[in-house]
Amino acid sequence: MEVRDPVYGRIELEANEGHVVAHPWIQRLRDIRQTGFSIFPFPGATHSRYSHSLGAMCLAGRAFDNATRGWQYSSPRVRQAYRNVVRLAAMCHDLGHAPFSHCTEFAMPGVESLGLHSVQGPRRATHEDYTIAILVNTDLADLIAREYSFTAEHVAALVDHRREVPDDFFYDNGLNHRRLLSQLISSELDVDRLDYLVRDAIHTGTAYGRVDVDWLIGSLSHHVADGQLTLAIHERAIYAFDHFLLGRHHMFLQVYFHHKSVVLEEHLRRYMEDEGRSWSLPSDLSQYLCVDDASLWTHLRGTSHPMAQRIVQRRPYERVVERHGSERAADLKSSADTLSAEGIDAIYSSSTGRLSRYVGTFNAAYQPPIYVLEGLDKHPVERVRTLTEVSGVFGRYADARCIGRIYVAPEDVRAARQVLGLPVA
Repeated sequence: MEVRDPVYGRIELEANEGHVVAHPWIQRLRDIRQTGFSIFPFPGATHSRYSHSLGAMCLAGRAFDNATRGWQYSSPRVRQAYRNVVRLAAMCHDLGHAPFSHCTEFAMPGVESLGLHSVQGPRRATHEDYTIAILVNTDLADLIAREYSFTAEHVAALVDHRREVPDDFFYDNGLNHRRLLSQLISSELDVDRLDYLVRDAIHTGTAYGRVDVDWLIGSLSHHVADGQLTLAIHERAIYAFDHFLLGRHHMFLQVYFHHKSVVLEEHLRRYMEDEGRSWSLPSDLSQYLCVDDASLWTHLRGTSHPMAQRIVQRRPYERVVERHGSERAADLKSSADTLSAEGIDAIYSSSTGRLSRYVGTFNAAYQPPIYVLEGLDKHPVERVRTLTEVSGVFGRYADARCIGRIYVAPEDVRAARQVLGLPVA
């Protein structure tokens, strides 16, 4: 089986992968837009989580081949099983996304309602939690067990590196291979990010995410640390990595945090937090299977709630003021409170972008380091250091970049600017 893709051209699937792709849980992703409300400011962004998942699977196979190049497995069968499980994890990593992707994640129920245990105690579920529940608690698990020599639990273990593994599947020749395989799925340099940055840049018509994926994947390697096979990259690709990291940072600030997308999300949040609303995300997975963009859009069309109607009629509130900078410089909450005191309904939003979620909080327990192999090709490695030690971009962009915005109804824009002492056209 093969799929024609606008990013990679031809994506090949093995017969067992084709059977999994045909499963209703994978097919549901066709009806979940990859970038949520970004379709409004970027009308070309109609691509789905399905196309992204196939793209991530394609890159996972390539990344595995390069990262394990030269490594000796106990048998070809073991190597093939590891390649299969990492491709399947990439294909399934987004199964749990709700309508309009991240836009509705704030409305998810408690994680306990999905039958999952949280070591952090009671908390709201995330799309990753739904993904794990779908993998291990639906008939998709039965299909995976029939088609492969591993189980859905092993796939889930790569999606969530903290999840316990029931056996020694990831051990070969006395060495644990789970860390490297998991890093290919979720890390500072994973196939998820490598695919969505390029794919989103193409469909939004922007340049920020156009990174050198071929060079980065071709430069992947491995390193043994703490008795585990760990992801590494050759130092020749450090500049491409820096560009990749900055490209992702700028995609968030310029595309994912676009003011039109943000205000539509805020309208949806207001509707969802209203006690009178009649829509919620179910914890019952048989019901969740039928929840997608179309079902939510149909519901919004059928309600008279003003926030819902602003979404479906494309009449969002308009920006009155916007500030960029540090958290303090971009804090406009007091200005929003001033408008509210004057009887003007104002929506205040704050979007925070960080170069890396690991900067400032990085530790091996949360996310194992990626290593950089220094030295010339075809020669013994001269030195091994961590990625955060070698790449200077982490230090230069350690601070968060915030965007503060205040929105009001179009008819209130002039009055709001007057109250805030801003120029009025």
